[in-house]
Amino acid sequence: MLIGALLRVPGQVIHRRIVRDLNAAGFTELRDPHMAVLQFPGPDGVRPSALAERAGISKQAMNQLLRSLEGYGYLESKAPDAGRARFIQLTGRGRAAYAKIHDILRDIEIEWSAELGQQDFVRLKRLLLRVWSSPLIA
Repeated sequence: MLIGALLRVPGQVIHRRIVRDLNAAGFTELRDPHMAVLQFPGPDGVRPSALAERAGISKQAMNQLLRSLEGYGYLESKAPDAGRARFIQLTGRGRAAYAKIHDILRDIEIEWSAELGQQDFVRLKRLLLRVWSSPLIA
């Protein structure tokens, strides 16, 4: 199996788990596409165009996701001055959802560490961090 699938499939499993657990925790409006906005490092203080670039989607698609999340009360869009670029801010509900995502990810790490063994899990994370910070990711 090639590296693309080996990385993609676990990522998809994690996203589905995050959405399922968020929904169970009362954040029932959130769906997988919303994770493009709520993924690390989060949208606070970021321009919509930067979020689109980070997520690898069009500005139009990102703006649709942002309108959706704003309608649900997870974030708001603010322009510091009239005619200036707008920035995204999480609301209290958005911050609570983002904190819950962190909790879910911690639970996943505990489960995967138990499945792989502590030493192998730490090694996996160390190797992924090395790839993350290498010139390969540009």
